Amino acid sequence: MPAIDVAGEFETIERLLRPLAHPEYARGLTDDVAALPSRPGFDLVLTQDAIVEGVHFLPDDPLETVAQKLLRVNLSDLAAKGAEPFGYLLTCAWSPRCGWPERMAFCDGLRADQKTFDVSLLGGDTVSMPGPATFSATLLGWTPKGRTVGRAGARAGDLLFVTGTIGDGKLGLLAAQGRLALEPERVAALADRYRRPTPRLEFVEAIRAHATASVDVSDGLIADVGRVAIASGLGVELDLEPLPLSAAADAWFQGRVDPEGALIDLATGGDDYEIAFAAPASAETALRRDAERLHLRLTRLGRFTSGRGVTARWGGKPVTIARPGFTHG
Repeated sequence: MPAIDVAGEFETIERLLRPLAHPEYARGLTDDVAALPSRPGFDLVLTQDAIVEGVHFLPDDPLETVAQKLLRVNLSDLAAKGAEPFGYLLTCAWSPRCGWPERMAFCDGLRADQKTFDVSLLGGDTVSMPGPATFSATLLGWTPKGRTVGRAGARAGDLLFVTGTIGDGKLGLLAAQGRLALEPERVAALADRYRRPTPRLEFVEAIRAHATASVDVSDGLIADVGRVAIASGLGVELDLEPLPLSAAADAWFQGRVDPEGALIDLATGGDDYEIAFAAPASAETALRRDAERLHLRLTRLGRFTSGRGVTARWGGKPVTIARPGFTHG
């Protein structure tokens, strides 16, 4: 149902977005630009992702969590590069359902996560459109000069690690759609993980110190690890048995009659926003020490090889992956 209290563009900026703006560099959102100082000894790292209603979030998802997901999926990209977040540019294309209460909720979500992740709004644009609501953010961060971790640096013999748990994004979507038969508290936990993923910013220093290549897991673990292998000109062997599962995902997994197929589903589902990375075997002890200090789960899943592409294994034998992850178009 279209909103009946739709606010104008400049009222939205003045009343809702201006309070979120950086007190110095955003120029009060009264200009067409932001002006950033240089930071000697650092590189400026930029990333951009958009989320679209009906594709990346559900039409009935609270706008507060939509805003948080928008920031967090971009912050996840910065984390995988070893970057410290700084600020962001925002584009809001409001749909007819986005009246004043919805816009307030969206900005409440931004405000909460700006405080959580210490970032500020720098500028952007806001428009109205007849189609689904669409939001885009460009995140800016800093890395020490020459220390940005790319996808192309893995070496044959490097180990493959992943932070956190895999599969909660896929199961979380099913939970949010009411299509998951688990205890209510597990359903709620998975739905929240889908709506509000956790960027692994606490692991940034460890990534910079030890990772030779890194990617955030957005389209599916197998697809994203494959992109690291391609960029590095290598192959990678990935074992499915140690795939790290949350308690809720493990409860779902225990009810499957085809464990191999279930793990493939979780490893190709996407929306996990963990960090998958390559690191030399000599760094494993230090990485585990860092993860333990941060109370962050860290799992070794395989090894990069001199071959090409991803070889997923179950019981030590290669398995066929028909669809490694999500792609648009």
